[in-house]
Amino acid sequence: PSPTTFHSEADNTELHPDRIPPPMKKILYIAMDDVLADLAHAIEHVPPAVRAEYAANPDEIPGVFEGLKPMPGALDAFRQLSSAYHTYILSTAPWKNPGAWQHKLDWVQQHLGDVGYKRLIISPTKHLNKGDFLIDAHPNNGALPFEGEWIHFGTSQYPDWAAVLKRLLPA
Repeated sequence: PSPTTFHSEADNTELHPDRIPPPMKKILYIAMDDVLADLAHAIEHVPPAVRAEYAANPDEIPGVFEGLKPMPGALDAFRQLSSAYHTYILSTAPWKNPGAWQHKLDWVQQHLGDVGYKRLIISPTKHLNKGDFLIDAHPNNGALPFEGEWIHFGTSQYPDWAAVLKRLLPA
């Protein structure tokens, strides 16, 4: 083979430079809590006595992840970003609230349907996932040491989905 000829080990055929597939889309992870789904709103509506009992870990409140409302603009933004990136939902779930794992899957199925199919990753350490971007509202659970660019949702730089889309889908 000539130096400009490439081989594919998978099918043992030659790939010529003019036939090399385009580069893969970049990988984008999007957190659920307070990015796609409004967890803060749900916690605010928990009875005060229950909130007090779980003050140190409100994500451990039984059922708190059930029926979360989407953040404004989140569903449309997810669909747009899914066209431009390999997009995954990268979420943590509290160890002491196993119902949260199921409720997060239910939320994705209900609100994202086919575009969210097999796109949910639940991990307590987000920085172990390799990718180009992570949109997250919280620095904990691996967002801060994430190897790609952390888009800190809810800050002055990225206060809402319009600002995120402007960054990731430039005109």
